[in-house]
Amino acid sequence: MKAICFTEKGVAGLADMPLPALAPGHALIRVKAGGLCHTDIDVLHGRYGEGRFPLIPGHEYAGLVEAVAEDVTGLRPGARVAVDPNLPCGTCSLCRKGLTNLCKELEAYGVTQDGGFAEYSIVRVSHLHDIGDLSFDVAALAEPLACVLNGLGNIGLTTGVRRAENALIFGGGPIGLLLALSIRAQGVSDVVVADIDESRLSFASELGLEALHPASPELEGRKRSFDLVADATGVPTVVENMPEFAQDGGAILVFGVCAPGVRVSISPFDIFRRQLTIAGSHSLNQNLPAALDLLRRDNGTMARLISHRLPLKEVLPFFTKSGATPTMKVQFVAE
Repeated sequence: MKAICFTEKGVAGLADMPLPALAPGHALIRVKAGGLCHTDIDVLHGRYGEGRFPLIPGHEYAGLVEAVAEDVTGLRPGARVAVDPNLPCGTCSLCRKGLTNLCKELEAYGVTQDGGFAEYSIVRVSHLHDIGDLSFDVAALAEPLACVLNGLGNIGLTTGVRRAENALIFGGGPIGLLLALSIRAQGVSDVVVADIDESRLSFASELGLEALHPASPELEGRKRSFDLVADATGVPTVVENMPEFAQDGGAILVFGVCAPGVRVSISPFDIFRRQLTIAGSHSLNQNLPAALDLLRRDNGTMARLISHRLPLKEVLPFFTKSGATPTMKVQFVAE
């Protein structure tokens, strides 16, 4: 089979690889669509996880069940599925609390085990979710969307505790827009997206979101006015300045991935006196079914975030950043 393979740190190529063998409790998936995430690039360069090579990357994918192991019941070839890539141990203290995405021994397809940038992938049956009549490219958005829903759950938005009336998202890329659209889908009509890229601001406006440059007078005039402020940039100075835009009693969500060694300065007195909630978010936890449900109800808006649908060989340059700069989500879509 054809696959993108990380042969060693910093080295990625298109390879002919043997078809993976079925293991008990697993299914063989013919991959139909898979999204590129910046995490994949970090994995390639040894900046995420243990850096296991060789490795087939890809943790955002969907496809058709081609075959199932003899011990598998309730799943048949031909089923249309999306993949939950996280592989928690299930027994550590965090897993027992339901925080499986924080498992001390967490592994994942595309990170520590071969993933979805290949014609076929072996996946635990328990990590497959029926996608119904969703197109495969849209279903491949379920993993990043589930990560977004996990973050919103961490600050209480999904439970209605915060009862946010407005929100500000820094970053108009795919994740920032998934955050903004998810917040809007939960009944928050006033959602602002801030970005320095004019094309992204224009696209956010096309999606019906208010789009502002971070240094604009309009945004400066709205300091201390947002119930929720979220970062989807991973830029430390953005994170540091988020409390300035949160109103008293507001919530701050750190979603963008800053470099591990970075530190920012935030006033503890402000957190205390203004009763600010600061939350982080890592990976998808157990939200993939909820993400698929939201995609079914979305009427195609989130699908507009897919800017590139490419065969494997044309996805490869985006790993090495020698391809055209993607405006939004780059996907491998089977020919």
